[in-house]
Amino acid sequence: MDERMVSAIADELAHAESSRTMVPLLTARYPDMTVEDAYAVQNEWRRRSTTAGRRLVGRKIGLTSKVMQAATGITEPDYGTIFADMVHESGAVIAHADFTNVRIEVELAFVLRAPLQGPHNTLFDVLRATEFVVPALEILSSRIELAGRTIVDTISDNAAMGGMVIGGTPVDPAAVDLRWVSALLYRNEVIEESGVSAAVLNHPANGVAWLANKLHRHGDGLEAGDIVLAGSFTRPMWVHAGDTVLADYGPLGTVSCRFA
Repeated sequence: MDERMVSAIADELAHAESSRTMVPLLTARYPDMTVEDAYAVQNEWRRRSTTAGRRLVGRKIGLTSKVMQAATGITEPDYGTIFADMVHESGAVIAHADFTNVRIEVELAFVLRAPLQGPHNTLFDVLRATEFVVPALEILSSRIELAGRTIVDTISDNAAMGGMVIGGTPVDPAAVDLRWVSALLYRNEVIEESGVSAAVLNHPANGVAWLANKLHRHGDGLEAGDIVLAGSFTRPMWVHAGDTVLADYGPLGTVSCRFA
């Protein structure tokens, strides 16, 4: 896909983001579009956002668990960009109208104290490079229609990243078996989902290692201070204006938000 087409798709997605609308499936209109084309579109969107003054603070990993792959029909992980204006503290009141197709996922966020550059990172490299791990909620916002989407559509759409809420108790990754971190997800005080973080590639740090190695293939890497959302271990939960969301991580505390 040439630069002109990449730019045109990025224009279309930027308009959809600002107008809170959706665009038709890219893969239906561009059947030869590849995963690398999709990352080129995402990178163009990221470049424009950075030029406009948004500050890059990390990355999200998507589609790392069987429940998420089953929910989307997509069978390989992907990644997207996190900007500072996407990050909210626990207890925040968030405007539902700022997003499209709003859903919530339960995740762990890794905050790095050292860079991670590919191509051969392992789980152990990730644990050594991590300052702390903390509970988080990811807010999904899809600017491309959902029915029939493929990983190409999702990657182009910044992996459906809308925002995140961070909270609970930060922990040293050496102080807890991260595979057994569990969470109960509530909407309006009713439990809707639950899960255990080993659902993310058998250990959530494996997702971070995958990301660092994938970024290396794209001439990029993770830096000290980056936040990495490691992937959901519950199905996405739909939320509407007026809903209150709370995830209870047991010993790691709770993280919550309300959609106004």
